[in-house]
Amino acid sequence: MMDRERIDDLCDRLALGTMANHLPQVAEDAARNELSFQQFFENLLQAEHRDRQERSRTLLTRTAGFPSIKTLEQYDFSFATGAPKQTFKELSTLAFVERCENVVLLGPSGVGKTHLAIAIGYKATQSGIKTRFVSAADLMLQLTTAHRQGRLSHYLRRSVNLPKLLIIDEVGYLPFSRDEASHFFQTIAQRYERGSVLITSNLPFAQWDTTFAGDATMTAAMLDRLLHHAHVAMITGDSYRLRERRKAGIALPSAKAKPKVGQN
Repeated sequence: MMDRERIDDLCDRLALGTMANHLPQVAEDAARNELSFQQFFENLLQAEHRDRQERSRTLLTRTAGFPSIKTLEQYDFSFATGAPKQTFKELSTLAFVERCENVVLLGPSGVGKTHLAIAIGYKATQSGIKTRFVSAADLMLQLTTAHRQGRLSHYLRRSVNLPKLLIIDEVGYLPFSRDEASHFFQTIAQRYERGSVLITSNLPFAQWDTTFAGDATMTAAMLDRLLHHAHVAMITGDSYRLRERRKAGIALPSAKAKPKVGQN
């Protein structure tokens, strides 16, 4: 067996495919630049490391469940005048995730809360942080199904507790039943001081009990845990979607339309 074949075989056995692929080019660069063996080997290891990081970022992004990819650079802070740009600049460092702190984005429909939530989540996946994005309605459906099938503990352990950052979008757009409210409480309680939660909502905190089956006591207990270590951003401004309709020349009704369920 030739030397290169033996090297390729060993790289394959050790799952070092990138090293095998980059070996000819790295070796050529090392010879041309008269690099030491240690420098050559370091460059080869760096190529393998870069490739693994890229594969990890791709996998984390794919499994996060983002409906689309958004970035903070794409967000129009000049339009959503109430969005605190400095706050999001600090959140983009992701230090809050390392400290197991929470983030709550409040504001009316259409101001870009979901965009900002996805942007922070995407930044997390690009930094190697396991992230999950889910709407409140889908989360309740999954929790209820798991409870009915007798595997709620397993679901909480694998899907709720495992991600370092859990993003729950559109809390407050649909009211929860008492069982659903209890499941949501368990979600927040399970992650308290163990993992970060980012929540978007169109409701001020004073109205959250209307979403949680009118149970003011449970809502207060949940908010106590959610807000103990939390960054709260109040976002104001006009709806992006209405702005785009105006740009397109679509006439809007004179009376302010009630937001549709599921918009954010």
